[in-house]
Amino acid sequence: MSAQANKQESQQVSEQANGHFDRSQHGHLVIVGGHEDRENSKDILSRFVQLSGGTQGTIAVITAASRVPDEMWRRYDKVFREIGVRDVIRVDLPDRATANDAGLAARVRKCEGIWMTGGDQKRLLAMIGGTLLDEAMHGALKESGACIGGTSAGASAMCGHMLADGKADLLPEKGSVSLGAGLGFVQRVVIDQHFSERHRLARLLTIVAQNPYLLGIGIDEDTALVVERGVGIEVIGAGSVTVVDGRTMISNVADIPAGGTPQLIDVRLHLLPTGSSFALPEEIHHPHQLPPGATRDTPAALNDFVRNVTKRNPLS
Repeated sequence: MSAQANKQESQQVSEQANGHFDRSQHGHLVIVGGHEDRENSKDILSRFVQLSGGTQGTIAVITAASRVPDEMWRRYDKVFREIGVRDVIRVDLPDRATANDAGLAARVRKCEGIWMTGGDQKRLLAMIGGTLLDEAMHGALKESGACIGGTSAGASAMCGHMLADGKADLLPEKGSVSLGAGLGFVQRVVIDQHFSERHRLARLLTIVAQNPYLLGIGIDEDTALVVERGVGIEVIGAGSVTVVDGRTMISNVADIPAGGTPQLIDVRLHLLPTGSSFALPEEIHHPHQLPPGATRDTPAALNDFVRNVTKRNPLS
């Protein structure tokens, strides 16, 4: 187990032993932009383990997004055991009927951590969207304080409005990107991954231009947006998280033809590099699992974003 995982687990155990932290009232999301480090420091996966009850917790690995599920399972079973987790279970979903198996759903519902691998987010949703497994994941997060993590496709699937398909290479292009129904762990946002590496700002602007009520989130590779529900956020890993807010923008997107580049005026952009950590003002002095000493009050300009992604949505 890494030194960081040891340190974080000790901190968590100390908090719980002193009665300072009620895990069931929180719940976390670890939203990863893909290609997280699995060979060296394993910082992101170690943080996921720490937020999943430490090495004593049970972690479920869902490989449904991938067309090579056996390979994905071996990859994450290996790395989680290297970090020190003893109980890692495979959630193998050859078909949608399996995701409606009551016994499997009950088993996942009891897990402290649930990890979704990369692949194709449309495939993932086709397998588990609206099933008993989907319901169990919401219950684990919202009633038991579990941690749900996802990388690449598993990250995009976390929001209610999921980026499903399409691209925009150099400039935003009306109609070039489509959305679909996601798992809904966070609402009113859309998440893109491999963000800087694949030059996806134009794609995210395309979505926000056509759906200005959605906040756009772009996450770099080997980078994670960690969300503590009801409390705050932190950015960990090697890169940055980009937030695009078009709620007050002026645009002609409704009037131009498909394929055209929209005029976008007064679009707000936030860049949150690794180490960024913000808590809601009313929560910063309450027990939480954000980095002590690094977390500060959310600036007014970022407040709506933090409130939105940390909102404790009811079971759905």
